[in-house]
Amino acid sequence: MRNALIIVDVQNDFCEGGSLAVGGGAGVAAGISRLLAAEPDRWTHVVATKDYHIDPGAHFGDPPDFVESWPRHCVVGTSGSEFHPDLATERVEAIFHKGEHAAAYSGFEGHADDGECLADWLRRHDVDRVDLVGIATDHCVRATALDAAREGFATTVLLDLTAAVAPDTTDVALRAMDSAGVTLNGQPVIRAA
Repeated sequence: MRNALIIVDVQNDFCEGGSLAVGGGAGVAAGISRLLAAEPDRWTHVVATKDYHIDPGAHFGDPPDFVESWPRHCVVGTSGSEFHPDLATERVEAIFHKGEHAAAYSGFEGHADDGECLADWLRRHDVDRVDLVGIATDHCVRATALDAAREGFATTVLLDLTAAVAPDTTDVALRAMDSAGVTLNGQPVIRAA
């Protein structure tokens, strides 16, 4: 069987200077790139997810409550939806877009350009183990990790290469992932944006 690295939402709007910035996001982008360069054979496959909003309805709030609604972010066609420039994307084989017309936190809610979902793509490539990195530990990384475990993949989150929004929500996320059997390595980056 094979393993895959899932890079979660390392996009401009989630990094410093973006509309929904998470402190440490740019550093996570650079760290992922360094790891991919240092250990090119560690993963058989590398995929990525993107928040990719067209009209997600109440997911955008004015004003946002930062619980169920958020500032406009990762709108299709904007620079905010693009991968951060410090993220090396040469090895990314497939990108799974999520949230076009509704809130979506898990990469497993997304689809590639041809419509294939992440779980089907991983199974088609005989993947049985996944490692996750990206943004944000307490939101989309958490949701993607929980769904990966639910789908039957042996799941590890490389927390040193995740950026988190806040300590309280991160503690809840870490407990939820641990309870679901997700392996947690390291500590997430938590700092003010």
